Amino acid sequence: MQIPVIVQTVGLLTLSNVFMTIAWYGHLKGLSSKPWWIAALISWGIALFEYLLQVPANRIGYTQFSLAQLKIMQEAITLTVFVPFAIIFMDQPFKLDYVWAALCLVGAVYFIFRA
Repeated sequence: MQIPVIVQTVGLLTLSNVFMTIAWYGHLKGLSSKPWWIAALISWGIALFEYLLQVPANRIGYTQFSLAQLKIMQEAITLTVFVPFAIIFMDQPFKLDYVWAALCLVGAVYFIFRA
């Protein structure tokens, strides 16, 4: 049974975004007492896994979706990964602005995917 392109693309982009978010922001909590270059090296190591997932996700997705559709899909996934990360891992408060940002992305998804 073949996994649909949309499922492969969204799944890989979601996993990619988990690694990306940890690489970009995780050091702010876990490595704040270390020199910046140590945080950068660790972040680069984590980001490698992001790229190992993101590149195939975009190659698979590009067989069925336009470049703009892939980008908007990635942005929507980024917000869905970032908000729980910020609240749960970084102990940030929930803000209504997350809801407004999500609604804006729903609009972006609508306009980029409409036929």
